[in-house]
Amino acid sequence: MQRESVSNIVRTVLAFTCGPISIGKFAIVLLMLFVYHSTIVAKADNCPGVGDEIATDRPDVTNSSVVVPAGSLQIENGVNFSMRAGDRFVDGTNTRLRAGFANCLEFLVDTPTYFANVRNAEKSGFSDVAPALKWQISPIPGKVDLSAVFGVALPTGSVGIAGRGPQPYLQFPWSWELRSGWGLSGMLTEFFRPSDPTSRRITETTFVIEKKVTERASLFVEYVGDYPQNGSPAQLLNSGGVYRLTPNQQLDFHVALGLNHNAPSYIVGVGYSVRFDELLSVKRSGTAIAPRN
Repeated sequence: MQRESVSNIVRTVLAFTCGPISIGKFAIVLLMLFVYHSTIVAKADNCPGVGDEIATDRPDVTNSSVVVPAGSLQIENGVNFSMRAGDRFVDGTNTRLRAGFANCLEFLVDTPTYFANVRNAEKSGFSDVAPALKWQISPIPGKVDLSAVFGVALPTGSVGIAGRGPQPYLQFPWSWELRSGWGLSGMLTEFFRPSDPTSRRITETTFVIEKKVTERASLFVEYVGDYPQNGSPAQLLNSGGVYRLTPNQQLDFHVALGLNHNAPSYIVGVGYSVRFDELLSVKRSGTAIAPRN
């Protein structure tokens, strides 16, 4: 039953995204997420709980395939230094807020990040604020975790940094734990830019190989490819690691190198993430979680 429902979701999303995108279509997809969630919710014990270690959407481009626990608030932050086409940028704080408001379902929002052009202040500015919903569909057969994310970048930032108009996106992060601390993960994202006359859709694919080197530390290598509907792709090789200070706190770093002229020459970044459990009043496994004083 669950496999058939997941298949129905994928077919419906593809039907909506293959044609011209609109905000109305995007709103329908968001509504469908709630409908499916209310009828075929994954079992609560398959989604993270307050006893599980923090799982973040950083420092790699590939996001976590699981949601934050119901009732928890997770704050992820980072700062990058990069060079593109001769311009050097410092951007921060790259803050993402993630709140688990139901079993296997979270609300997240990317707050505006400031991009400071070191050489040309006129090319500096803020990115858009981008709210989204994330539903953990899995685990599905094969022990692969899978989530679906439906979000939109709202036109609140600088046009030179973020572009024009609202920019919806659909995203499917997945992960597969192997033996001896090895793991594979990846993500497929469709970015829609209705106000961009040159490329109205960009497909992004990622693939990650990760190794847990200690109980608290992991290293990864990642491929990132952006493929615009019209134009040449941009490709990156990203690598880095994470260190968990506590089960709910994480330090991270990453270094990325551009593989072609369309990608940034390099990106170097560091970050810190923390999760606060039982902050939100939600129903979890039939029991209400009261706010912590």
